[in-house]
Amino acid sequence: MKPLLLALLSLSGSLAATERPTYDLVIYGGTSAGFTAAIQAAKLGKSVVLLEPTAHIGGINIEGLGGTDIDNHREFQNSPAVGGLALEFYRRIAHAYGRQQAFDAMLAAGKKEPALWRFEPHVAEQVIQDWLREYAVDQVTQAPLREDGDAVIKDGSRLLRLVTDQGEFAGKMFLDATIEGDLLAAAGVSTVIGRESNAQYGETKNGIRAETTHQQFNVAVDPWRVPGNAASGLLTGILDEPLGQPGAADHRLQAYCFRVCLTDQPANQIPLPQPPDYDRADYELPLRYLKAGGKLYQPHATLPNQKTDLNGGSVCSHNLNGMNYGYPGGSRAERRKILEHHRHYTQGLFWFLAHDAEVGQIAPDLQQAWARWGLAKDEFTDNAGWPRQFYVRDARRMVSDHVITEHHMRKVDPLPVEDPVAMAFWPPDVHNVRTIVQNGRASNEGFVFGGNDWIPFGISYRALVPKAAEATNLLTPTCPSSSHIAYGAIRIEFTFMALGQACAVAAAQALDAGLPVQKLPYPPLRAQLLQDGQVLTLSSKP
Repeated sequence: MKPLLLALLSLSGSLAATERPTYDLVIYGGTSAGFTAAIQAAKLGKSVVLLEPTAHIGGINIEGLGGTDIDNHREFQNSPAVGGLALEFYRRIAHAYGRQQAFDAMLAAGKKEPALWRFEPHVAEQVIQDWLREYAVDQVTQAPLREDGDAVIKDGSRLLRLVTDQGEFAGKMFLDATIEGDLLAAAGVSTVIGRESNAQYGETKNGIRAETTHQQFNVAVDPWRVPGNAASGLLTGILDEPLGQPGAADHRLQAYCFRVCLTDQPANQIPLPQPPDYDRADYELPLRYLKAGGKLYQPHATLPNQKTDLNGGSVCSHNLNGMNYGYPGGSRAERRKILEHHRHYTQGLFWFLAHDAEVGQIAPDLQQAWARWGLAKDEFTDNAGWPRQFYVRDARRMVSDHVITEHHMRKVDPLPVEDPVAMAFWPPDVHNVRTIVQNGRASNEGFVFGGNDWIPFGISYRALVPKAAEATNLLTPTCPSSSHIAYGAIRIEFTFMALGQACAVAAAQALDAGLPVQKLPYPPLRAQLLQDGQVLTLSSKP
């Protein structure tokens, strides 16, 4: 059956499960890792179905993260780690903008030109769809796993079928390419949510942070609704909880945000919306920060055609610290509620900065800057110009027999990696986790970034496979077995693309050899990856 016909029939619900083939590879999640894995497996002659829980394939690339994290820091140049299908993706992006010659010249000269790696969301979506159509990949959207506990049919440690809203899909090999790790959890694979203690793996940057200096309040901000009166309650965005024991484990996660695509071009603008039930009191914290002399962020065009990739992460921003803890393990309804809360707050914050009279009095330049921007008419056209998904920076992580930790990225005496299948070339990066009260003032906790004590490192194949007793035909490129702080160095889109490619090659080789994924020999995997242009060490760059 033709791939497009199968996808259309699957979406319409008119194709009986018994009529579907047993795929060589079933991929759950249309993220950066998901679509690259699908392409790699199809290139190797395997039958592939790509299942996406939402209506769009492409992950955060098509939801606003166009300011891709390649060569965008003065302190380091990480483009040498981009190879294989990841490099082809960015080359195709360059071709879409008519800048492929400049892109290739940049690569040949080894220059840092971050603008040549950047793109608009709708351009990325078109590039991804055009690319997938070149191969026999069945795409099925709006296919989340069933929620009743019977989403994965197994025979011992082997997965047989996934049960989704679009029916059942049988396979010989499976990939969980979601950030949330939903397939891992449904298949009974060990996972973790939150921060490990420093003691667990002998780390120094995990767990509750004793001191947070990056993106910290640099001015005193009273945290109480009535200044100086603790009995009046806390401002919106501040949690009523103690710091806790530094270095201890907890359930908390770095904050999420929408990567909002704005434009300052009037002809392409939708006015910034004021959300229903807008409550000005929700924005008292950024207002007090301004009054105390703090500086709030404002949009800047960093993408083609005068658009933003507006990220959170500053002291007060649309990173909603402490508001996402229930998301990774939550039901669809719980996740939808958290997503809508983020959207409502973020739209209200932008409206507040662009229109509030008191902001205009305190910081007229800031307000004038915000007032110039609006949503882009040509982005997210099925969602009124607003991203459909937010940036899930961290959710579930698999816990396997091999765990990537801070020790693998240390500049001094790093742990060697014997079986690299991709490279992580990014510092440990964890955004703030919460805003609390310390010493009578608002205080952020959790941000870790940069420093000069880290190095790029190889990502072990063993971190992509579960414990053999749990699943022998399942891999994950997006939820590798890694500590919270190590995952902060892995969670970059080009790295996910590389890991998706690696998992697809491994799945194909394990299938051909009739082996569980845990028993796959490394030398032929390495040889195929290098042949396909994957960067396994900096010395292996094609």
